[in-house]
Amino acid sequence: MRKQYCLLLCLLLAFVSCGQAQSQQGDKRVGVEINKLKTDKMKLNKLNTEEERVIINKGTETPFTGELLDNKEKGTYVCKHCNAPLYSSGCKFDSGCGWPSFDDALPAAVTRTPDADGRRTEITCANCGGHLGHVFLGEGHTEKNTRHCVNSVSMMFLPERLDTAYLASGCFWGTEHFMMKALGVVKTSVGFMGGHVNNPTYEEVCTKTTGHVEVCEVVFDANLTTYDKLVKLYFETHDFTQIDGQGPDIGPQYRSVIFYTSEEQKEIAENNKQILSDMGNKVATEILKASIFWKAEDYHQQYYKHKGSSPYCHTYKKIFP
Repeated sequence: MRKQYCLLLCLLLAFVSCGQAQSQQGDKRVGVEINKLKTDKMKLNKLNTEEERVIINKGTETPFTGELLDNKEKGTYVCKHCNAPLYSSGCKFDSGCGWPSFDDALPAAVTRTPDADGRRTEITCANCGGHLGHVFLGEGHTEKNTRHCVNSVSMMFLPERLDTAYLASGCFWGTEHFMMKALGVVKTSVGFMGGHVNNPTYEEVCTKTTGHVEVCEVVFDANLTTYDKLVKLYFETHDFTQIDGQGPDIGPQYRSVIFYTSEEQKEIAENNKQILSDMGNKVATEILKASIFWKAEDYHQQYYKHKGSSPYCHTYKKIFP
């Protein structure tokens, strides 16, 4: 009887153990399917055999063979698998290593993960997880002392697509302070627009007799940002309900104005203004056709950056979803 009891107990334990093993294996399969489902839902480009070997299976292309190694055009490098922007051409340099090298990535574009052996750090696309290469520190190639060593086959290059926005929100020092920091902005300048005097000086505009408005010229790369995003940032960094002024700066030259250069820009500006009105705001911002932009004196350019200070009448406040 005792032997039969022991035999029955052993069979029961074996059954339970087997069931747990199957359950754990099933959980792993479910996890794989969930991860696969997440990847499948992302819009991904079809890869050829070599691209899959590098991007998916973490291979390395032969040095000095990549088509982007010697590319010196201005533009943006994007992930070949998911089209997410990764690097700006302004951060590319020749390290002599045989692969494209960058001393910085675009914000939140690249993920760093130590290799299993702890000797190197892998870099992957933060959006899709595709393998890019490795990052190395302390080599002294550039001031940033960083080298992103990237396989050409992991990227595509998009030539720069420049467009320009003209935005007025009071003192142009504060407008430029926020615009120049926005992702995709290539260059900013401050000056005057909308008046009847050619090439006015700052002193002349301050007399309130020239008809000009202080404005920021924003040159941006349409591969990295959109006019709509910049217009939203514009509204979120000043009081668009104030008439003929901004904070303590009072006068027609400090009006809130969007100067459009195309019908598309006009429509985008009007749509955002309507969104704010629908929220219950009395929007004072004017939407006018752009005219000649007269650049202001040098000491006005990137004023707060050179002074190391912050705007006195511009602050950021999240408004749009």
